[in-house]
Amino acid sequence: MHIPDNYLSPQTCAAMGAAMVPVWALAVRKVRNEVSRERIPLLGIGAAFSFLIMMFNVPLPGGTTGHAVGGTLLAVLLGPEAACISITIALLIQALMFGDGGILAFGANCFNMAFVTPFAGYFTYRLVRLFVKSKRGDWVGLALGSYVGINAGALCAAVEFGLQPLLFRNAAGLPLYCPYPLAVSIPAMLIPHLVVAGVVEALFTVAIVAFVSRVSPGTVYADTAPKLKPLLALIVVLVALSPLGLLAAGTAWGEWGADEIRNVTTGGQALGFVPEAMRRGFSYSAFAADYGVKGLPAALGYLLSAVAGASILVILFKLAGHLRRGGNRGRAQPWTRP
Repeated sequence: MHIPDNYLSPQTCAAMGAAMVPVWALAVRKVRNEVSRERIPLLGIGAAFSFLIMMFNVPLPGGTTGHAVGGTLLAVLLGPEAACISITIALLIQALMFGDGGILAFGANCFNMAFVTPFAGYFTYRLVRLFVKSKRGDWVGLALGSYVGINAGALCAAVEFGLQPLLFRNAAGLPLYCPYPLAVSIPAMLIPHLVVAGVVEALFTVAIVAFVSRVSPGTVYADTAPKLKPLLALIVVLVALSPLGLLAAGTAWGEWGADEIRNVTTGGQALGFVPEAMRRGFSYSAFAADYGVKGLPAALGYLLSAVAGASILVILFKLAGHLRRGGNRGRAQPWTRP
């Protein structure tokens, strides 16, 4: 779901970035007013969770790969606005350091994964709890909310892809950016997410919330102090397991490089050309592109990238908590005590 640069037109990128500005402003204001100084580091731990979860690629139908996002997970534990900030910073680190997601497409990726995914998942979860008030409603809401959230984000990405050949073509009538229309992009993105990625997202969400509510109830209930050590231990475990993400072969749909897209087969026929703007477009060389380190085995480079990314996110929010003065105690979270 990480849209690379040159798949979307500059106009589309600008529009998506502009759409995120009021979302970020609202999220920052809500967090500033409602999240205490002591709980700010939880946003960093949440960002690290999302960053690491996205490194666990799974095979999808059609020979592509995908991953969970953790949007509903963070929205339920921290609130949707805090989830938006955490995932935004995780996406920023991914784009700048690892080339995962475009620089120009950053606003679009944030719209899909930091806004639509956590908010759609969170409000689905709340809707389920409105009608099913037992503990079972919590778990059903978590699973259904996370499933709906990631598929809503995937649908948005598919629409953004599919609008490009409709709106932007050269004089010869060939697409300038993403060459696949809505009739191709929507089923290609949505079916694998409905069948596999959404299920993986639901399993990750339920498992991690169950673990967190047991070992650090203060993460979920704002009236008790959160225990950070068990959460940091979970991050260490996810980091250690991160090379498993290399086992899924293939490239995620819509994330091919300019050297690959010519040979991508759809409906039994190769595309056969490289869109002009993609061939001549914006180029950015990340420090550790594709989570690899030059000269090191792929698994070791992946592991070091996981260490670096998770550490940076935890440290950034830890510093933000130290720099913040005072603050509110934080609102009670919507989770039901066992």
